[in-house]
Amino acid sequence: MADNEFGYTAWGMDWVRLAEPVSISRPEPLLPRARSVARNGGVQLELEGRTVRAAIHRGSEASVTYLEVEPLSAETIGAVSARIPSGTVELPDSAHRALRDAGISVAPRLHNSDCSCSARKSRCLHLLATCYALARAVDENPWLALELQGYRDTDNAPADTDAPPPRWTPIDTLDPAMFFGPVPDGSGRSANVHEGQ
Repeated sequence: MADNEFGYTAWGMDWVRLAEPVSISRPEPLLPRARSVARNGGVQLELEGRTVRAAIHRGSEASVTYLEVEPLSAETIGAVSARIPSGTVELPDSAHRALRDAGISVAPRLHNSDCSCSARKSRCLHLLATCYALARAVDENPWLALELQGYRDTDNAPADTDAPPPRWTPIDTLDPAMFFGPVPDGSGRSANVHEGQ
């Protein structure tokens, strides 16, 4: 795989497969242009958790592509953790091969994608170029392949009782009665309002 421009590691090749799935039976005419855009620095990636925002410039055109990667299951995260020592700095292809041989797939799957371009299909040039740019980024840092799938998410980490409280509270966890008082009893009056009031 050393001759591949994108996906020269096993970790990166998983991301190339997002653009070049083996299930497609006919040539994709957009692939050469997408590789050219990624090769020439036309894709600026912003990564945050499992989401990718890519600003893509091609000639006088600019588009923004958004990808959301499906998270690894808790079982997969546990299986990967059991096979990759916690102090591991680099992820060689041999670690990828060991996971595959154990029947553990760490190949990414897209949960959601969108692009601001005028193309009316899900696999536009910009999405493909983003996949190639991600493959190159993963080739340079294979840990990114797992991080983009939520491997190190705090939701999957053991609870830290000494951690400070979260800055934001999800709105669906709040009890309205705590803020707005008692709930009306159906007659339009509060359940604990006295008749004289």
